[in-house]
Amino acid sequence: MIVHAMICITSIYPEDEDINMSISHAFDSIGFKEKPIYEIKAIEEEDWIKKSQESFHPVEVTKGLWVVPEWSTPPDVQATNIILNPGHAFGTGEHASTKLCLLYLQGCITGGEYILDYGTGSGILAIAALKFGAAFAVGIDVDAQAIASAYQNAALNNIGPDRMQLQLIASENTLSSEGDQTSGVVEGENTLDIQTFTDKDKYDVVIANILLNPLLDNADQIISCAKPGAVIGLSGILSEQVHYIIERYSPFLEGIEVSKMDDWACVSGRKTKNLDADT
Repeated sequence: MIVHAMICITSIYPEDEDINMSISHAFDSIGFKEKPIYEIKAIEEEDWIKKSQESFHPVEVTKGLWVVPEWSTPPDVQATNIILNPGHAFGTGEHASTKLCLLYLQGCITGGEYILDYGTGSGILAIAALKFGAAFAVGIDVDAQAIASAYQNAALNNIGPDRMQLQLIASENTLSSEGDQTSGVVEGENTLDIQTFTDKDKYDVVIANILLNPLLDNADQIISCAKPGAVIGLSGILSEQVHYIIERYSPFLEGIEVSKMDDWACVSGRKTKNLDADT
């Protein structure tokens, strides 16, 4: 028996866009020879940021841990509440990979750790780590809007630059090696010197909730930022992609574990203590 699956995609285009041409190019690029069935509808002008904010409600990650929009009242004032306005950045606490990382950080942080949030987005993981007891957090990202959003969210949680600092880095080759980086700054903000971020053996915890290819391409840099024996969490991957991460990182990590939620996964382990510092 042959089962045909139907996939529906909704896209928003500017009013003057040649939609027919755009769709033809999109399908040609992935090798589809048949023209797709689609319809075009005019929609009213809306404030899409406001609309997305209205869909973001308090999220209970686990008992006693909430991610709360800036415009909402925390459902449990006694809980650990991460106040957030994601703006244009990724990371609201609703996605399974973010929840997996939050749970991982909650379980591995015992107090006083230095943490690197590799691909910080809204800053949610760095902020959470500090609320769990970490001493200092650094967040890096290739998106200036993410860095600006993370600064705003740090302020919403009463976290200053003495506890959390952020660095915009070059986007070429996603998160490239030190030799290829150019330091970017968010105007008017206190950013880290690029050398400070890339110091080896600095962090007790490294968390990277990005995507499969950046995790694979930048494994050496991610590992080099962690102290020997440091804990490392890697997410933003589907359960079916776990074997790629384990294959890439197994030379560097021991005690590898995998946690899963809604077809997403987080791979974690400890940096091998006798690993060559130049890895």
